[in-house]
Amino acid sequence: MKSNKVILTGGGSGGHVYPGIAIIRAFEKMHPGTEFHWIGTADGMEAQIVPKEKIHFHTIQVGKLNMKGSSLLSKIQTLLGMPKAIWNCYQIIKTIKPKCVLGIGGFVSGPVVLTAALMGHWTAVWEPNAHPGLANRWLSPFVDKIFLVFDDAKKYLLSFKKIQRVGLPIRSEIEALSHAQKNIENKKLNILIFCGSQGARTVNTILKKAFVEMKTEFSNYEIRHQTGTHDFEEVKQAYAGLSFIQPYEYLNEMAEHLQWADVVICRAGTGSVSEVSACRKPAIFIPLPWAADDHQTKNAQALVAEDAAYMIRQNELTGEKLLSVLEKIRNNPRAGMVMGQKAHRFHTPRAAETMAEALIKEFMTER
Repeated sequence: MKSNKVILTGGGSGGHVYPGIAIIRAFEKMHPGTEFHWIGTADGMEAQIVPKEKIHFHTIQVGKLNMKGSSLLSKIQTLLGMPKAIWNCYQIIKTIKPKCVLGIGGFVSGPVVLTAALMGHWTAVWEPNAHPGLANRWLSPFVDKIFLVFDDAKKYLLSFKKIQRVGLPIRSEIEALSHAQKNIENKKLNILIFCGSQGARTVNTILKKAFVEMKTEFSNYEIRHQTGTHDFEEVKQAYAGLSFIQPYEYLNEMAEHLQWADVVICRAGTGSVSEVSACRKPAIFIPLPWAADDHQTKNAQALVAEDAAYMIRQNELTGEKLLSVLEKIRNNPRAGMVMGQKAHRFHTPRAAETMAEALIKEFMTER
């Protein structure tokens, strides 16, 4: 009997999880009745998001190998725990009997996709960064298909025969914003700040100090600042009495906030880069300094090189530096809109549908 089951694996952050969900939703519309399973970790963002989406969720225990700042001991512990992780993957995959397995990034995808490939299942990986992660670099000789966002990633992979550039699958409500650009001339600019679903303590600390001490200068803008859970109460208290800024613990309706924004300040994970590019927003990227292989800086540089964004490194971030960049856009809104248009070139429409179509083609193939 032909399997009607698909496994996705990946996570760690919303930037890996939400694209996977977008692919599943596109797949469901094209091929109703398919059963989806997700393999992740219990402490990643996927554990919070995936079950709420009514997707079968399974966990394995696996650590990180390629994160800046990870100790040698933690890496050794990860390697020693890998045989158990692979055995757990084998048990889950054997039980589900999927037609295909797709890795969407994050360290958990490595052992899952490798195990599936060695078991003879059709496998694919999606690489969201200009510099591929360690797991996908290692997996590239074993998988049947590689989906890319950035063409620059090809040079780091071991196979060129099975590569397809598809862009980044984004949520349909955000994709809908890609069809028109907001006019930012002759208005008070709306600034949206977010640094991932959990926020960024260093960025929060610097910006909080800047907005309080330079309130006169920043009062020329309307600001929404997503802080994450850990810093929310402290930041909220600091902003009390500042009418131009509104703190948020979490941005539940991201599409609404992106539509409101004229300028976005955010990290340079591929999810953020792609959503901002889709919406044609001028952006100021603050790359996560300890991201694996410094991939966020490379993502941001890909846009900066095309005059499609600004970048401020975290160790160079000050209120004065941020204000100087914002003033460039405020004083020349036409140039800011052109920057948003250039950023839009990095958006690939219908990425979720394109990946779903490629998976369905394999899904319908008899073995």
